[in-house]
Amino acid sequence: MIKKLETLKRIIDVGVVAVVRCNNKEQAIKTSEACIKGGIPAIEVTFTVPNAHLVLQNLRENFSKEELIIGAGTVLDSETARIAILHGAEYIVSPGFDLKTAKLCNRYGVPYMAGCMTITEVITALESGVDIIKLFPGSNFSPSIVKDIKAPLPQTPIMPTGGVSLDNVQQWIENGCVAVGIGSALNKPADNGDYDKVSELAAQFVQAVKVARK
Repeated sequence: MIKKLETLKRIIDVGVVAVVRCNNKEQAIKTSEACIKGGIPAIEVTFTVPNAHLVLQNLRENFSKEELIIGAGTVLDSETARIAILHGAEYIVSPGFDLKTAKLCNRYGVPYMAGCMTITEVITALESGVDIIKLFPGSNFSPSIVKDIKAPLPQTPIMPTGGVSLDNVQQWIENGCVAVGIGSALNKPADNGDYDKVSELAAQFVQAVKVARK
């Protein structure tokens, strides 16, 4: 299978991307490890983490391809995307849409997930080869927005990030999302050094997605 398609399939199969946004490299690595232990192999290390590229490199060196699907988040430009890819990132995530980043990712066969809030932004992103629309911030919407988007654009793969919780994750999936991005719910316990709680929550999110897909 083409690597890009394989990466997308693996992300969609698990249905949860852990958005790791921590204060330092060590915390980001431990949080990622805890998420993997809890059953989320899709890890998005945000480039707000100091030395994020080194976090990517560390995780890539210490986990097999089967254990980890490593991506870079909060990527604002093509230069950062290139750095992330060179350090092991298998997919790129942005809070907004950037055409140069889309072109770079298409050039190297790396999935690109771009943040969008409006139908116009969604259409522009799709026309530029974006693979998954990151509905961001998801906290600005209710899960019903997915059906509203898919009414005129049924082909749109959507992943909400921001505001997704254990209380609403099933609604997002049932309304047609291919996956969800989970950030603060997993990062808050890590801020207190409670990595067992991170693993516990990760497992609960994975299970919730499985239940919603039955």
